[in-house]
Amino acid sequence: MQRDYWLPELFNDLMNAGLGVTKTNNTAPAINVKETDEAYVVEVAAPGLRKEDFFVNINDEGNLVVKMERNEQEKQEDEKAHYLRREFSYTKYEQTLILPDDVDKEKIAAKVNDGILTVSLPKLEASRVKVARSIEIG
Repeated sequence: MQRDYWLPELFNDLMNAGLGVTKTNNTAPAINVKETDEAYVVEVAAPGLRKEDFFVNINDEGNLVVKMERNEQEKQEDEKAHYLRREFSYTKYEQTLILPDDVDKEKIAAKVNDGILTVSLPKLEASRVKVARSIEIG
């Protein structure tokens, strides 16, 4: 079952940019991954970013892709002044996560709250069916 090794692979991928993870900046946000009986939950630290700065999707290979991009420019509106200092800020980050086989890809949901992107990955109902049962001998 892929689930048994998904979490270690995820963290190995975070440490090794060449193993299925695409990073477009040197400062990757912190990521938490939790598992409950009903779902996996991925939390990405994204202070100062808004929901419009994110793009979350499932790619052709069935993997979860999280992209963040923000282009911010601090402006001075005084036309009588010239710039002594002008700051531009550009943040771009992309992460691809290989999903375990028991994720219900039709029910994945994402939200941004208090600087944290939370992606909920519900588990398939079939994975909760108990295997133990009596077998009638015919």
